[in-house]
Formats: sequence, structure tokens, C-alpha cells
Amino acid sequence: MLIRELVRRRISAGRLLGSYGLPGLGFVLFVVFALALPGTFPTMANFTAIISAYAITAILAQGAMIPIITGNFDLSIGYGLGLSHVMTLLLIVNAGWPWPQACLAVLAGGIAVGVVNGFLVEYARIDSFIATLGTGSIMYAVTGWVTGGARIFPGPQGLPAGLTDLYDSRLLTLPVPAFYVLALAAVLWIVLERLALGRYLYVIGSNPRAAELVGIPVRRYVVLAFAGSGLLTGFAGILLAAQQQIGNPSVGLDHLLPAFVAALLGSTTIKPGRANPWGTVVAVAVLAIGLSGLSQLGAYFWVTPLFNGITLLIAVGLAGYSARRRTSATSGSRA
Repeated sequence: MLIRELVRRRISAGRLLGSYGLPGLGFVLFVVFALALPGTFPTMANFTAIISAYAITAILAQGAMIPIITGNFDLSIGYGLGLSHVMTLLLIVNAGWPWPQACLAVLAGGIAVGVVNGFLVEYARIDSFIATLGTGSIMYAVTGWVTGGARIFPGPQGLPAGLTDLYDSRLLTLPVPAFYVLALAAVLWIVLERLALGRYLYVIGSNPRAAELVGIPVRRYVVLAFAGSGLLTGFAGILLAAQQQIGNPSVGLDHLLPAFVAALLGSTTIKPGRANPWGTVVAVAVLAIGLSGLSQLGAYFWVTPLFNGITLLIAVGLAGYSARRRTSATSGSRA
């Protein structure tokens, strides 16, 4: 009886660590950097700066998370982010569109790209890595073509205040992008955890053959997942245009790796073994705390890609381990 109780406690402790280890790591990092940089790190100014700097990454990570749930990867999100943000500025600055219509067009374009990705993966039967890398390269070429490789400047009149307010506004003293991230995570949590759509996506990611056998239209839902990724990529591109107010043809690629790191690392916490929106938000927060602290300590420029690369490898390993552990635990409970 004593041995059984010890084993039970060990399993419970392991589950607790698996579910909340990443938030705990974020807390430890915050304490370490706060002690090392007491005058700058644990301040409201730094907190708001981190939110402003990583809100777009958090939204893009949520977009990357949706296809991951179905067992696919959308490598086009970084290229789509770059194209979306320059198209937003081109439509407003060069074509003279009102900013709401320009934003709606960019969102529609993001959905269209996602649908194309889904069709290539499900109907053309091209591996998601190859398909989305191909469409991403095409979007990168389109970005260079429409901009001529040059930056887009709004001119002396600037951008419409309605567009820039999408990113620069504050609510309850916090930057409004923080509320975009929280609202998006809440909506995705409801969809994935409380609606049949979310259960179907998780079943497809776990076993697509079994999903087909029980009557789930796998192709339709995978296309829908990629469309959701494209929609959020377009939204992130609009916010990037509102933030930078200058079109940079190559800026989107800087967000690709952090977004994937967060999406994969998020599957190791809150709901270990499967991608989930709140875990993704926690992962972005941990990355933001780590990178911000290292930057304030005077780390060299190459530390950021090194940190992202190492974290990606760790995230992939931990995500695989969490998934195997979840599968074995489910099999054990059924037995």
C-alpha cells in the first residue's frame, strides 16, 4: 500500500510539473532578471514594452497552432505576415483605399491563402512542410514584386489614425494588443474545448484514419484549419503595419521561428501532449521574458536566433514526449 501511494504521488507530481512547469519556468526567469536588473526589468514600462514587442508573435503563434492540432505545419505564416503588412500599406498609401476596406481585403487574402494551403495538403496530397514552404516562397516573391524590394513610406500625411490606433491605443493602462491576444486565446479555447469543431480537429491530429471511420470529414476540417491560420496571419500583418507604419518586404521572416517555437512549446503545458491556446500564450510569455532579460543584460545580437533555435529543439522534443506520455496514459486508463 505504501509503495502504491508513493507511485500515485509521483505520478501526480509528474502531471503537475508537466502541466505547470513552463509557467513556473517563466516565473523563475522573471525573478532572476528582476534581481539582476532591479532598476529596469520589474517595471511597468518594461512590462508594456514586452507586450508591444511580442503581441504580434503571440497572434501568429496562435495561427500556427491551429494546423498543428491537425498534425500539419504551416510554414507560410512568416511569408504571409510580410505580404499582409505590405499589402495593407500599399492599398492605403498607393491605392488610396479607406483603411477598413484595406484591412478586410487583407483578411480575405489571408483566408484564401490558407484555403490554398489546405487544398494542396489534403487534395493534392503534398506534405504540409513542402506545400506551405512552396506557397510561402511564392508569397515572398509577390512581396518583392509589389514593393520592388523597397520600403513603403506613407509620406508626410502619415497613416490614418484609425489604423495606427489598432496598435497604439491603450485600455486600462495596458497596450490594446494584449487584449487582442487574450480575447483570441479565449475564443480559441471555447472553440477547441467546448465545441464539436475543436474535438474533430484534435481527433484528426491524433488519428486521421480513425476520424474518417467515424464519419468526420477530415479534408474539410484540415482546409478549415489552414484557413484559420491564414486569417490570423492576415490579422497579425495588419497589426504589424499599424505598429511599424513602414512597409518592410523582409520583416515577416523574423517572426516565423518564434511563432513556431511558441506553438510547439505551448503543447507541453496546460494541456500537455496537445497544442492549446493558453499554453501558446504562456510559451510566448516565457520567450518574451527570456529574450527581454538577455537583451537588457547586453547579450550579443546573435543570442536571439541561438535562443530561438535551442528552444525550438527543446520544444519539439518535449512536445513529442508529452504526446507519447498522453497516449500511453490514455491506453493505460482504458486497459
